[in-house]
Amino acid sequence: MNKLTIVKAENLKAKPDSDHLGFGQYFTDHMLVMDYTEGKGWHDPSIVPYGPIALDPSAMVFHYGQEVFEGMKAYKTAEGQFSLFRPDMNLKRLNISCERMSIPQVDPELLLDGITQLVSLDKDWIPEGEDTSLYIRPFIIATEPCLGVRAAKQYKLLVILSPVGSYYPEGIHPVSIFVEDEYVRAVRGGTGMAKTSGNYASGIRAQEIAKLEGFSQVLWLDGVEKKYIEEVGSMNVFFKIGGEVITPELSGSILAGVTRDSVMTLLRSWGIQVIERKISVAELFEAAREGKLEEAFGTGTAAVISPIGTMKWGEEQIAVAGGQTGEISKKLYDSITGIQKGVLEDPFGWRNIIV
Repeated sequence: MNKLTIVKAENLKAKPDSDHLGFGQYFTDHMLVMDYTEGKGWHDPSIVPYGPIALDPSAMVFHYGQEVFEGMKAYKTAEGQFSLFRPDMNLKRLNISCERMSIPQVDPELLLDGITQLVSLDKDWIPEGEDTSLYIRPFIIATEPCLGVRAAKQYKLLVILSPVGSYYPEGIHPVSIFVEDEYVRAVRGGTGMAKTSGNYASGIRAQEIAKLEGFSQVLWLDGVEKKYIEEVGSMNVFFKIGGEVITPELSGSILAGVTRDSVMTLLRSWGIQVIERKISVAELFEAAREGKLEEAFGTGTAAVISPIGTMKWGEEQIAVAGGQTGEISKKLYDSITGIQKGVLEDPFGWRNIIV
């Protein structure tokens, strides 16, 4: 791989108000770009001013959907340092997604170096307010101009940065969930375990219907029996039932979330048992009827922890934790964000300091 080159933007953008960031609406001054050519490998990595890219109308990503992406965050710590949170996990998962989508894998160490230099260059964009961070979006697209159903021979990798606030307007407040039993997100053997755009595109219709009915997110069931719980929106999901914390097992159709892993590690360090297994929506609603469903929450890089306050399945609607944020949900959120921002100790070595 060639040496990374940096071309700085001549005119810097005005930075947005950190109290009204929303999510994914603003982008920094620079981006990382790198190309792949069959026989040459990944080459010409560079940091350049943020801006449009030129693609041939026949670029294969438009026609056959070869694309993968990741979601990471950078933070300004309490000591005034800048850090990433478990970037090794994200880059490992990026290459797992690449393998599934027949995209050439990227050297994680060299990509992390490029991301680190990009964040360092645009570090003034990292917001300091509560529930804020700098979202990092690496993605790879097939750029070869060809109409033919096969793996492309040319690709482009980009990394863009966006200062963000809470993913949900509700913040750490409970959200309402609609159990989707018509549309499906993924099936075992498909691409559900990869972070690829098609997985999200297939869920938009159900998401729109849920929002029209007043719900924040969709709870996805398995694609074969439409019986077992898989994910909530774009997040992994956890339930505390009768004192035990249960999360759907990674069966090949569920994304292996970095926050999911962090949550399980924290819970086990607190002496709380976490069980990974199949759980049906019928079992979940029965537990609610019996008063055994104590908490429910989604986990992901964007929202970190998203408590679930109400759920609707068919004609039945249940409240979780009295519609309030549960004790474990709040403790997990405070612990993970505390580690990310350097307010709490990092006993697991998750924080990656940017010099």
